[in-house]
Amino acid sequence: MKILGVIPARFASTRFPAKVLAPLNGAPMIAHVWKRAKKCRQLDDVLIACDHAEVLNAARAFGAKAVMTDPRHASGSDRIAEAVKDLDVEIVVNIQGDEPFVDPAAVDALVLALKNDASCLMGTVVKVITDERDFMNPNVVKCVLDAAGYALYFSRAPIPYNRNAPPLAGPAGLTLYKHLGLYAYRKEFLLRYTRWPKSILESTEQLEQLRALENGA
Repeated sequence: MKILGVIPARFASTRFPAKVLAPLNGAPMIAHVWKRAKKCRQLDDVLIACDHAEVLNAARAFGAKAVMTDPRHASGSDRIAEAVKDLDVEIVVNIQGDEPFVDPAAVDALVLALKNDASCLMGTVVKVITDERDFMNPNVVKCVLDAAGYALYFSRAPIPYNRNAPPLAGPAGLTLYKHLGLYAYRKEFLLRYTRWPKSILESTEQLEQLRALENGA
């Protein structure tokens, strides 16, 4: 079973153009992401999927494997699907290009979740919310899980909303989660998922994972 980590590196970022090339401790941000991805024990290789020649050249300059993809892709998953469609891999991990402190242990745990459950087509990572500011911040994506640990919904809104108490003072047993920007997919599911049209909820929240939930994945 070959497992590939792919870093979608978007040069034309809306809020911060060329963010992946922003200098951080003497190297482009994307170089730090790549170095941490290379520490993941469950990944057989790491590839950077670029949308601009400057990113491609920078990636190759620090020794990464990199390919050019269509700059018109709407999401990282779409960019990754193009990069891997002809590669012999079974599991693909999406490691966002603007996460220089990504935790290799979290990536490994995510991969193991798919390896240990053949029925799981796509997985992601959540973390317990301990700060009310995170819960109320629309830039921090919240996730509600079912009893088996599967995602029920992701939102920029503060969910689940507690009508009877402050946000972090819910009833015993209630845990609030925020979503971390990691995804793992079985390759064939990724190719199928990215062929689905952009969903209503995905367009509303601007969260690509909602496309999978809306289609029953």
